[in-house]
Amino acid sequence: MLKETKEVRVFRRAQAVREVVKGQRLQNVSDALQLTYAALRTWVHRFANQGVQGLVDRPRPGRPAQVTGELEKHLNRLIDQDPLEHGALSSQGSCRELATVFAQQTGVHLGRERVRGV
Repeated sequence: MLKETKEVRVFRRAQAVREVVKGQRLQNVSDALQLTYAALRTWVHRFANQGVQGLVDRPRPGRPAQVTGELEKHLNRLIDQDPLEHGALSSQGSCRELATVFAQQTGVHLGRERVRGV
């Protein structure tokens, strides 16, 4: 599954809110655009109170993501390579080996589960 960008999420929310503003029922719009009813209701209320700015993601609590932008591209390039190209002992590389190579090349240490999630 492809990860949505912030812009795509805001666009989808705006599309959904537009349909509700045009008179469509929330349930019909949520079904058609594959959004939960509760999420759509939240976006409609935020739009009513804040305008388009209400559709933008709010800051999330917790530690910021370690892998952003260029680092994610670098990790994806490593994933696409044959593991033998970056020193693996077999062409069936593991997430742990990939995490080690990524750490050696970037200085950012990731767990194998984080690598597997990409």
